[in-house]
Amino acid sequence: MLLVGIALGALMFFRVSSAMLSTEIAEPRPQHRSEDNSVAAVINAEAAAAVVAVPTLTVHCEERKSLVGRGDTMTSLLSEFFTPVDIFALAKACEPVFQASNLRVGQPYSLSFEDGQCKGFIYEIDSEKQLQVCCRGGEFIAEIKDISYQSQLVAIQGSIESSLFASIAELGEDPVLACRLSDIFAWDIDFVRDLRQGDSFRLLCEKRYRDGAFAGYGRIWAAEFINQDKIHRAAYFDDGEAAAYYDLEGRSLKKAFLKSPLSYTRISSGYSDRRLHPVLKVWRPHRAIDYAAPTGTPVKAVAAGVVTQRSYDKSNGNKIRLRHANHYETTYIHLSRFGSGIKVGKRVEQGQLIGYVGATGIATGPHLDFRVFKNGTPINPLHIERAPSAPLANDHLADFREKWQAYFSLLEGSNLVQEAKSDEL
Repeated sequence: MLLVGIALGALMFFRVSSAMLSTEIAEPRPQHRSEDNSVAAVINAEAAAAVVAVPTLTVHCEERKSLVGRGDTMTSLLSEFFTPVDIFALAKACEPVFQASNLRVGQPYSLSFEDGQCKGFIYEIDSEKQLQVCCRGGEFIAEIKDISYQSQLVAIQGSIESSLFASIAELGEDPVLACRLSDIFAWDIDFVRDLRQGDSFRLLCEKRYRDGAFAGYGRIWAAEFINQDKIHRAAYFDDGEAAAYYDLEGRSLKKAFLKSPLSYTRISSGYSDRRLHPVLKVWRPHRAIDYAAPTGTPVKAVAAGVVTQRSYDKSNGNKIRLRHANHYETTYIHLSRFGSGIKVGKRVEQGQLIGYVGATGIATGPHLDFRVFKNGTPINPLHIERAPSAPLANDHLADFREKWQAYFSLLEGSNLVQEAKSDEL
């Protein structure tokens, strides 16, 4: 009995001890939990204080826009914001992509500032490209970038009452669109002599916008002009080597000579072997076509060639002579002034601006005296041969006709206005 009692007592002691041990393990000491919470609270408070203590940095950004004025240079535009040494470094950075001396009057530019310090300069070279210069780490980096536009594809159509210029204006479009359209058909339609009331046109083109404002026209993808009941159609195509306008058969609309050296005017005096001179009052041959037009009307080279004469004399006033292929020459007389860069020996392209209508020399009013010579002999400009350029290669015809069909299907739709991207057309 004694042994049993001892055993039971030992067993009870073991169970009690085990229970006490279990209790100690399962329940951490209260004082330890309180200390841990206090430490965590201190740490969180310090972290919050550290976050609050970080200062807020505010950078003030500003952009200033203007236009290049007459006589402006890179130095005059930037001298207020950079030292001469910095401006020299900026110009040197531009040299691989753009010559600082090529700034043109009237072109937009902008300056960007951070906290009053000039950090960027943007100059618009033309409607497609801009020069971007930024200052990084004390160095200037210059790049040429494409100007970003938002484009809409639109169909425009109208009819002729007096002139293409007036018809385009009546539609609420910019007159430059009339120039663009006439340039496409300039080899087949003389927009001075050939237009008739009731002629009509339609075209598929891009309208471009910047910051929500109209910013000019992009590509004309397709066009139709009905002149004296004859239908003229053209579509734009780039075969990878050259881009031009072609008819449905793949024949280029471009020919050796334009039908007229200027647009939107009238013939005031035709080609004649005998004409009474309006100033000298004597009868003499007039181996030229006189185009009456306002002073300052642009004059274009009717064919590619080389400038062989750029002169002034009391009779002809300002005069340009061009030498062309196949022994042709053309002259442009009574100009008010010459085009930029036009000098003897300079090569010009067909359609390039070479001068402006005027009344210099012996003239009763502003007009262009236009002459054509073949092997040194004067010929009637209205009878000049206009050989076509090379047609599309056969391996491009299928692709071209597919695009042709797409363009003119869109033209058939009315009130077309849709978002467009050039690389999708």
